[in-house]
Amino acid sequence: MAGFLDRAKEQAQRGLTQGKQKIDEVQAQRAGGDLLKRLGAAYYAERRGSGSPEATQQALQALESHIAAHGDAFLHS
Repeated sequence: MAGFLDRAKEQAQRGLTQGKQKIDEVQAQRAGGDLLKRLGAAYYAERRGSGSPEATQQALQALESHIAAHGDAFLHS
């Protein structure tokens, strides 16, 4: 009986760990998408004359930092 409970506990722990990893993945993808949208908005504003090259550069740097930390999988989905 104790062996069964130990296996069940291990399986539950694995499930929790996998769930947390998936949540972290989804949050990183969502953040990447938001940064990409921010870059697009900054570039659009710059091209229309209401934005600045500095704002576009800052948005690009933030996106590149995110990609360095989390990868670029959000660009392929």
